[in-house]
Amino acid sequence: MQKVVIIGGSGFTGAELLRLCAQHPDLEVAAATGDSQAGTAVADLYPSLAAAYADLVYVPYDSDLLDNADLVFLGLPHGASQSIVPSIRGRVKHIVDLAADFRLGDPGLYPTWYGEPHTAPELLDDFVYGLPELFRAQLHHAELVAAPGCYVTTSALALAPIVKAGLVEPTGIVVDAASGVSGAGRPPKPNTTFCAVDEDFSAYALLTHRHTPEIEMAVGAHAGTDVQLIFTPHLAPMNRGILATCYARPTAPTSTDEVLSCLAEAYADEPFIIVSERSPSTKATLGSNSCHLTARVDPRTGWVVVISALDNLVKGAAGQAVQCANLALGLPEQSGLAVAGIYP
Repeated sequence: MQKVVIIGGSGFTGAELLRLCAQHPDLEVAAATGDSQAGTAVADLYPSLAAAYADLVYVPYDSDLLDNADLVFLGLPHGASQSIVPSIRGRVKHIVDLAADFRLGDPGLYPTWYGEPHTAPELLDDFVYGLPELFRAQLHHAELVAAPGCYVTTSALALAPIVKAGLVEPTGIVVDAASGVSGAGRPPKPNTTFCAVDEDFSAYALLTHRHTPEIEMAVGAHAGTDVQLIFTPHLAPMNRGILATCYARPTAPTSTDEVLSCLAEAYADEPFIIVSERSPSTKATLGSNSCHLTARVDPRTGWVVVISALDNLVKGAAGQAVQCANLALGLPEQSGLAVAGIYP
């Protein structure tokens, strides 16, 4: 068994990591930290995990917890990983960070999009970008992995193959995406309480969402070209799930069959990617590590439309991290991860 430590295990993403590790044949959770929940039993905070973690208690962070650990997951708020990674690198064989601290390769982007300079820019080039379907080769036995989140994963998986194939222009792309409230994290916020979210649908971070340059980076790196897009996120009144509708201009006359064939060919050997004519729905992906894709070409306006859906806490967070951990540890990539969703 590979021993893992989850630093920042009391949030929704941490809870999902605990759930996935509990059903993983080769991963054993040695400790889970949660400074705000230190001393709280996992089963008390998340009764859904009681059968798997009857005796596990959240503990304060201490680097000594990493002794004898094979891999550490970092499920911390943005900025926290930058202060921890320099001190723990070398104490553990593999680090998978679920935050955005080491995703962007250009340190100059952090002040613009995150409001503060990066405190460990010398480590950015050492991290591998953790989107296996696009960058698998670099993930095998990787020491440091920066796993992308839900908005980037949903959008990049939809756009990267058709941009790479030259079917659409790499600029002028529009991404509209809607996420469930769990994407905002476990701590309560005025705009994420039940009364605020129920029966409401709203856009936020207009023109300024911090994942914009990351989507451009991921798609551009896979396609081998510079990408520019406009991204508008929305908050939907649901617990989990994310759906992205992506619009792009074709480089030449094309058809729905051609775009669907491009996606199907690109993901033909990917167990977690489903390409079909069906319009994706968030509920179809619930609890799975799968991403559902479809595409249409509108002959009237000329737009290419690609729609993508996934579970924001699984393929958009914890499942992606486990998939990367499997590759880093040399385990079967699908271990511990469901391809089928829960319904209804």
